[in-house]
Amino acid sequence: MTTAARISPEDLEDLLGAALYTEVVTHFDDKSAAPREFVERQVTECLRYLYLVSRYRDRLSGLFLPVEQDIDEIWHYLILQTREYRALCEERLPGHFFIEHRSIAYEDYQQEPGREQALEEALRWIPLYCREFGAFDEGALPHWTMVRFLHEQMGLSLAAIAALEPMP
Repeated sequence: MTTAARISPEDLEDLLGAALYTEVVTHFDDKSAAPREFVERQVTECLRYLYLVSRYRDRLSGLFLPVEQDIDEIWHYLILQTREYRALCEERLPGHFFIEHRSIAYEDYQQEPGREQALEEALRWIPLYCREFGAFDEGALPHWTMVRFLHEQMGLSLAAIAALEPMP
């Protein structure tokens, strides 16, 4: 699996548009005690999530992609910018369809349908993330629950996570 990023953070910012990107970052930066660079990374990871769902609709439709609550809040904010969000989904993201939102807590998801399915689903999207954006780095870990779990709790290196093979 290659680690060279194909879709850069700047590419994602361009998809969203400079004005809306700045608005979103400023909104969440004003609400957060985290450094602005961390908030910018949150917005990037949210856009990566939306990109993956759009590009791989057939493989990821209906799957749980475990991002942190802050990423979900950014998605909520984008959805409230209805015109811009619709244009992002239908005109600029690769799948050209409106991405609907459904929240479920990770803890609830582990109970139904269960940890095994959560792991199987993670093994579907992790290789796709690496294909599109390059390997996960330390900056991505705070934003992706399953990747952080694999790295911190299961002891997998970021290189080993990047080498995971896609599920058929």
